[in-house]
Amino acid sequence: MGDQGDGTANKPEKRKALRPRDAATLILIDRSGPQWRVLMGKRHARHVFMPDLYVFPGGRRDARDHALPFAADMHPQVMEKLLSESGGRRGTAAMRALALAAIRELHEETGLAIGEARDGFLAARLDGLRYVARAITPPGLVRRFDTRFFSAFADEAGIDAGAIRDSHELHDLRWVDLRVNTDIPMPEITRSILDELRNLMDNNPGLPYGLPVPFYFGKRNAMVRATF
Repeated sequence: MGDQGDGTANKPEKRKALRPRDAATLILIDRSGPQWRVLMGKRHARHVFMPDLYVFPGGRRDARDHALPFAADMHPQVMEKLLSESGGRRGTAAMRALALAAIRELHEETGLAIGEARDGFLAARLDGLRYVARAITPPGLVRRFDTRFFSAFADEAGIDAGAIRDSHELHDLRWVDLRVNTDIPMPEITRSILDELRNLMDNNPGLPYGLPVPFYFGKRNAMVRATF
């Protein structure tokens, strides 16, 4: 009788589930005109994750983000929300790093800065950020992220809406009318977050701090929405 082995030779290889990486996005709102607009850009075709789709500026949190300088800290209610989601497992520095990552990515991808220049560096101002959504990429994709969506008003941040510039990460930067269901190609979750923001601003145009945060995540092969 031949060698039976361990019985695993004919079993399909089980792919190891990717662990979501921390990421942060900044939805910048221009309310200078009669129509509210949000800043979006198109990801380059070479990207493995979500190529040729329009997204908000943002990206993965880097290890160095926790050490970036800041001129003003987050609103206490925003920090409270971020800390509550970790169940006490992560502290203020880790949560602040997410907000710092969002502002860093905005600067790198669009040229817009929310902060103060200090010795050649940008000291971020976090006090105008609202925490408006969280989403975890479902299993099975080539990249997975645990993304926190922050929002800020361009006028509060002292930003000129016309000063945007394309980058190697995002091109065709444009201000998109928040109240119009645009047909530009974007990820489904991005469209869902736009809907969430539209509803929030319809009810509370000033986006008060500490509002309930919608949370999207995968469960039993479907996307689930919860709030916290």
